[in-house]
Amino acid sequence: MTVIRLSDQTLAIISAIELTESLKAELAKLGTISHIIAPNLYHYLYAESYKHYYPEAIFWATEGLKEKRPHLSIDRLIQPDGTDLWCEIDATFFAGLKTLGLNGFDSFNEWVFFHVASRTLIVTDVAFRYDESFPIVERLAARILGCYKMLSPSVLERIATKDIDSVKASVEKVLSWNFERVIVAHGNILEEGGRQAFRDGYAVFLRQR
Repeated sequence: MTVIRLSDQTLAIISAIELTESLKAELAKLGTISHIIAPNLYHYLYAESYKHYYPEAIFWATEGLKEKRPHLSIDRLIQPDGTDLWCEIDATFFAGLKTLGLNGFDSFNEWVFFHVASRTLIVTDVAFRYDESFPIVERLAARILGCYKMLSPSVLERIATKDIDSVKASVEKVLSWNFERVIVAHGNILEEGGRQAFRDGYAVFLRQR
């Protein structure tokens, strides 16, 4: 989960994790939650509990999630439209990338985000990065998937993805942002050199395709 403090001191939550009592207390110290963001068709599991506990917050979701999970209390589709949130966070739809899921090849429908003030790129499932700080089993898995000490999509995406032109266009949009740090949902935060690492990881991905 990523928590962004906005200029009005309220908070935006991306990829909500389980809302425990201790986490509620931590978030209360930080500020008021005004936005809950489900960035793709997979990272939505706990968003509904946040909306229930913070009913005044706006629940944003990627297109297709309402059809996938009709019970969710989604307020708006993610669409940068000049509201206060999107004036502080740039967002782009990452088209073309697919994963090998339980039902075959599935689209992510993922949005990636750029927090301008901190020069931070926030991704969910379009890239992973694991290093030696993780347990040996996770390190082994990362090596097999091709994302050990590299900011990159996994081998599953390399197998499933066919629309390479759309992926290239999406990568170009992301690289138009001047980011330094990259926050991933799976693996390590990369504190510096993130833009070059993202470029390198996708260059390997696209060449292998």
